[in-house]
Amino acid sequence: MPRLAKGAALLLGTAFLLPDPAWAQSITALPEQVSTIRLSNRDVNHVVCVGGEIEDVKFSAEKAIAVERAGADAWIKFLVKEVEDMGMVTRSYVTTPSEFFISCNGAIYPLYAEPADIPAQTITLSPGRPQRAQANEELLGPLVEEERAISITLAMLRDRVPASFADVAPRAGAITIAALPAVKLIERRRLAIEGAGLSVSEYRLGSDSDVILEERQFLDRALGADIFAVTLDRLKVKSGETARLIVIRRRDGE
Repeated sequence: MPRLAKGAALLLGTAFLLPDPAWAQSITALPEQVSTIRLSNRDVNHVVCVGGEIEDVKFSAEKAIAVERAGADAWIKFLVKEVEDMGMVTRSYVTTPSEFFISCNGAIYPLYAEPADIPAQTITLSPGRPQRAQANEELLGPLVEEERAISITLAMLRDRVPASFADVAPRAGAITIAALPAVKLIERRRLAIEGAGLSVSEYRLGSDSDVILEERQFLDRALGADIFAVTLDRLKVKSGETARLIVIRRRDGE
């Protein structure tokens, strides 16, 4: 962490016991819309740009604020004013709101920050739909359809999903398909790949008896209307075991 954070921690440690970090709040902000947030006026607040770097942070230089940035991270600290009188030190903490305009992934994130006596906060700058679509186009645009399917499937199986893939609420409850009535599927995760016109789901598959599977058995409308890629991480599943199934569909909202 930058020198700012280290110095702040030393200063605060002489004034009071540091709060339990479990109380720190994580806040998500979206581009091009004002996010009203509360920041700690005592501790160092952390800003994270998802999937890119923080290019700039603009704020009023006249106010008692220190900002440092490095790569995808920035740190915001409201400076504490100390006044000594007759050997007694009085500390004054900032309470006046401030505006920040943070550039991340080519977009502007306006933050209206209200300083408060709370633990350090973490602000996540999440990509908006246009930014996600552009990132997906850059990632998948040069690939032919088969290469896209392989890239997306490997990202799911390795649990290394790009930040530009947007989480969608998965379907609740167990799913059965006509070709395998004894097999139960649970949709574990669903993602929309905006800009590419695709969506992908990961299912956990289980059976009460041993089964041998074929990927073509899962080309079923119960899993989507326009499936173009299906991948299993295993083709033999014993009773009590589970398998992972990745299904890619055309149309990102399907």
